[in-house]
Amino acid sequence: MIRKLLISIALLPLTVSAADYRLASPDGGIVLEVSCGDSLTYRVEAAGEVVFTPSPLAMTFTDGTVWGVRPKVVKKNYSEADLQIPSPFYRKSSVRDRFKQLTLTFRGGYGVDFRAYDDGVAYRFFSLDDTPRTVADELVQFNFAADHEAIVPYVLDREGNKKTFAQQFNSSFENVYTHAALSELDPQRLMFLPLAVRLPSGRTVCIAEADLESYPGMYLNYDPRGTSLRGVFPPCPKATRIGGHNNIQHLVTETESYIARIRGARTFPWRTAAIVAEDAGLLDCDLVYRLGAPCRLDDISWIRPGQTAWEWWNDWGVYGVDFKSGINTETYKHYIDFAAEYGLEYILLDEGWSCIGTGDLYQVVPELDLPEVIAYANEKGVGVLLWAGYAAIDRDFEGICRHYAAMGVKGFKIDFFDRDDQQLVDFIYHAAETAARYRLVLNLHGMYKPTGLQRTYPNLINFEGVFGLERVKWTSLEEADPVLYDVTVPFIRQFAGPMDYTQGAMLNATRKSYRARTEEPMSLGTRCRQIAEYIVFESPLAMLCDSPVKYRDAEECARFIASVPTVWDQTCPLAGRIGEYVATARRKGDTWYLGGLTDWNARTLTLDLSMLGEGDYTVTLFSDGVNADRYAQDYKCETFRLGTTRQLTVEMAPGGGFAATITPIDRQTPCDD
Repeated sequence: MIRKLLISIALLPLTVSAADYRLASPDGGIVLEVSCGDSLTYRVEAAGEVVFTPSPLAMTFTDGTVWGVRPKVVKKNYSEADLQIPSPFYRKSSVRDRFKQLTLTFRGGYGVDFRAYDDGVAYRFFSLDDTPRTVADELVQFNFAADHEAIVPYVLDREGNKKTFAQQFNSSFENVYTHAALSELDPQRLMFLPLAVRLPSGRTVCIAEADLESYPGMYLNYDPRGTSLRGVFPPCPKATRIGGHNNIQHLVTETESYIARIRGARTFPWRTAAIVAEDAGLLDCDLVYRLGAPCRLDDISWIRPGQTAWEWWNDWGVYGVDFKSGINTETYKHYIDFAAEYGLEYILLDEGWSCIGTGDLYQVVPELDLPEVIAYANEKGVGVLLWAGYAAIDRDFEGICRHYAAMGVKGFKIDFFDRDDQQLVDFIYHAAETAARYRLVLNLHGMYKPTGLQRTYPNLINFEGVFGLERVKWTSLEEADPVLYDVTVPFIRQFAGPMDYTQGAMLNATRKSYRARTEEPMSLGTRCRQIAEYIVFESPLAMLCDSPVKYRDAEECARFIASVPTVWDQTCPLAGRIGEYVATARRKGDTWYLGGLTDWNARTLTLDLSMLGEGDYTVTLFSDGVNADRYAQDYKCETFRLGTTRQLTVEMAPGGGFAATITPIDRQTPCDD
């Protein structure tokens, strides 16, 4: 922490039965009003526009106690802060945390923190004593003034059998986005976070939560009694069984009548809403990261972000070799050779390296000499990551960490959580802390959205919770459109934190030529779109999803991809509108990386690069070829000097994209001879 300013204004006991409190953001643009009458409510305005009409908040316990009903304020405290938070594995090296806060303490041993930022608001309950409590429910409500446009991800229901909320709590947190008026949302379906609502002025509100610890995750549901979204929480599991995918999941078979059991004084999760004047503001909004708990690791020097060669998406697709490709020692040595050749930090062994169906991660398939593979990788300077199912690794989490860390493994990709009840959230914290003791990084799949935990445990280096490229292996264009998803997810899901999208396909297809298939899969959209996603998408651990053979056949593109950093010193949104297009600039050292994507409309963007400042620069630009609308793999790479206007005009084909580096004039670039 570089700088801190904290000002306490008042700590005054009050005995009034109703009161009104006003809290303005540091720049005065956002105003949050709190009322304490028969119920506790908040109201929000941004530049005079109503964001939320009075919305109640409350917490109900199984003993009949209710926080937030006829609240009696006993203390108020206004404060403000201006902090710098180090963020070494993020979209910037340091995050400014500037806010004003109102803390109200109520009779009954509880209180609420309210915060106003220049780009949003947040609140959370807290308890003041050590009384054990059982939370029956929490009232979270976002009341809107009118029937605004919403952009939401419903819990995915491919089979059409998730009729109840209980069934919908089993979710991989992956789906495309539905655009609809609030009144058109389905009250029978749950929406997972984040989600967005667009106000008449053009402002966008993005709702999420932060600092989720020992508490269930929050879903939202449309309340048909008005233009409101209300929180819904999964109950605590009472009984589970092993089942699901290859018997590696804990499936909830019976639940309790409550959502959480707590003991001791504690804070509860932040309920957050980013409020930005333009969609592009969401591309660099740090609200969730700021509200995450501070780092709990004393030493993070061993944590290594980077890129990963990955075999599952390309179906172990090695050919032109003298061995049978598959889950065996020779194939993985080939991937290691590729990773070393291209300077990738890791190789990932996905599902199949351990005996499928046993749930025993100590049983390695006989075709694979894992110690030999790890030793070979170490010789090449490549780290090895192992895939594991949740229930399988939970059988002996510490023992498995100890065993494979001693063997030289650098981390795990843990998959198929598909829940976010209190029990599962507790496991995530346990896993993060335990893995850190063995200097292991974790990549969490089938996982709920980030809630700032990557700040608390930086060894949680990536998260899924995204409708990623893997989905094109089995999803038709009629079922879902990845191109439209790609220009939506950077504004909404990525607002919460990094996402393991697993991009990098070298077989690219137009809408006409695209086919869903598991062997030799293809991406939808142009080659440059896949390249650009390494810059537009935030992934401290980024996958190269395709075969080493295909990357070597596309040498120029592969070398560029391998040169892209995965953590950044600075991020600057350049342009964008949710569901249409996006362009982002990120800086590492003295080099800027630019990436952009468009929907199915060809698009020309003229980008303002004034953030470069003075100096002479060279641009290396990968852009869609003139025939990319027919042959998606068509691209061109050109190197030129940036003009003094500090503008760059780029053209994108339908489903296209662009990627560029901007370097000081004396630097060599990928397209140079």
